[in-house]
Amino acid sequence: MDTPLIEFKDVTKRFGRRTVLDRVNLQIYEGEVTTIIGLSGSGKSVMLKHIIGLLKPDEGTILFRGKPVTGMKRSEIAASFAQISYMFQGNALFDSMTIYDNIALPLRETTHLKKAEIDRRVMARIEQTELTESAHRYPSELSGGMQKRAALARALITDPQIVLFDEPTSGQDPVRKNAILSMIAQYQKKFNFTAILVSHEIPDVYFISNRILSLYNHRIVFQGTPEELEEFDHPFKDEVIHSLEVLQKELTGLYSKRQFEMLNHLQLKRRTVEESYCLVVFSLVGLNAIITSVGHDAAQEAVRGMGLYIDKHFGAIGGFSTRRNTNEIITMLPYSNLDETESIMNDFVHDFKEQFLQSVQESACKLAAGEMVELMIMAGIAQGRSTVDIDSVVVLAKSQQKEIGRLSCAAGE
Repeated sequence: MDTPLIEFKDVTKRFGRRTVLDRVNLQIYEGEVTTIIGLSGSGKSVMLKHIIGLLKPDEGTILFRGKPVTGMKRSEIAASFAQISYMFQGNALFDSMTIYDNIALPLRETTHLKKAEIDRRVMARIEQTELTESAHRYPSELSGGMQKRAALARALITDPQIVLFDEPTSGQDPVRKNAILSMIAQYQKKFNFTAILVSHEIPDVYFISNRILSLYNHRIVFQGTPEELEEFDHPFKDEVIHSLEVLQKELTGLYSKRQFEMLNHLQLKRRTVEESYCLVVFSLVGLNAIITSVGHDAAQEAVRGMGLYIDKHFGAIGGFSTRRNTNEIITMLPYSNLDETESIMNDFVHDFKEQFLQSVQESACKLAAGEMVELMIMAGIAQGRSTVDIDSVVVLAKSQQKEIGRLSCAAGE
C-alpha cells in the first residue's frame, strides 16, 4: 500500500491526569475521503487539532508523507500545514462581509497576490460552487445549503491538498445532513482534495467514504473500508452503530446495508431450498441532474420520501429495504413468488401515482424555483432462491425495470 499522507504512531495526549488519546495508531491516504466516527467526547476534536498542528502529542509520532513532523525544519512544517484547509462546524462566515469578500479573505490575509488575480481566483471558485448569483449578497440572505457552499468555497480558495470537516452535519435535520455529505463528496471528486471528516454521528459512510476510522475509549479500534466495517465485531458497533442505524430506519424507512444483509442471512437460514423470495429494485433516474440544477436538498428529499413510502407499503407485509447506491433502493419480499409480488406491485404503483408523486411534485417544484426538473422512477422484479447469489437476482430485476412514475417541474412553474 502507498505511504500514508498522515500517520499517527502510538500517539498519546493527556490533559492533567485525563488521557484523551491513548496510543492512537491511524493512517490517512491521499485522494480519499476518510471519516472519523465516535461518540461525543471521545477525543475526535483533539485528534483533529493534532492533524492541523495546534496540539503536539505527549508521546508517539505524527508523520506527514512518511516523515516525522518532529524531524522537520520549520520551513518544512510550515509548507506541510499550508496544504491543509479547514471547514468550520458552523461555517464561520462573517455576517458583515459579502460572500465574495468571505471567500477572498484567506487570499488577502495570507498571500501577496494582486487584486486582479484574487478576483480571478475568487470568481472561479464562486462559479465552480454555483454561487455566481449570490456573490455580492450577505450570509444572512442565503439558505443554509448555500452558506455551506460558501464556506467550502472559502476553504478551497487556497487550493489545499487536504480539507478537514469538523462536524459538518451537526445540528442539521436528516435531509440536510445527507445533502451536506453529498455536496462534500461531489466537490472532493471535482477538486481531488483529500477529505477528512470528523463526526459523533454516523454519516452516510457507505456512499461518501473510502475509509472509516472508529475512535472508542480513546483509541482507534477500527480502520478500513465501509464494507469491512460491516463485518466489524466490537462493543463499538453495539453502542454507536446500532443506535444510529435504528434512528436511520425511523427517519428514512431504509435499513443500512449491514442490517439488510443480516436480515437476508436470517431469512436464508429459515428457508427451504424450494422456497423463493422476490426482490424489487427501484431506480431514481435523473437524480444527478436534480443535484446539479436544483441542489442536494431536493435530491435528498426525494430519496427520503421514496424510502419512507416504500417502507410504508412493503414493511407492513414483512418486506425490508436498503439504499444500494445513491439512486437505487432494493426491497426484499421473503417467501414471495412472482405472481404475488406483481399483484403487490400493482397496488403499490397505483397508490404511488395517486399519493406519493403528487405530494413530492408540489414540494419539489417549490425547491426547483423555476428550474427544469425531471425524475423518472423505475422498478423491476425478480425471483430468487437460497441457492442463487442475491447480486444476480438484483441484476435480473434491473433488466426487468419499467417506468412507474415521473416527477417533473417545467421552467417557470
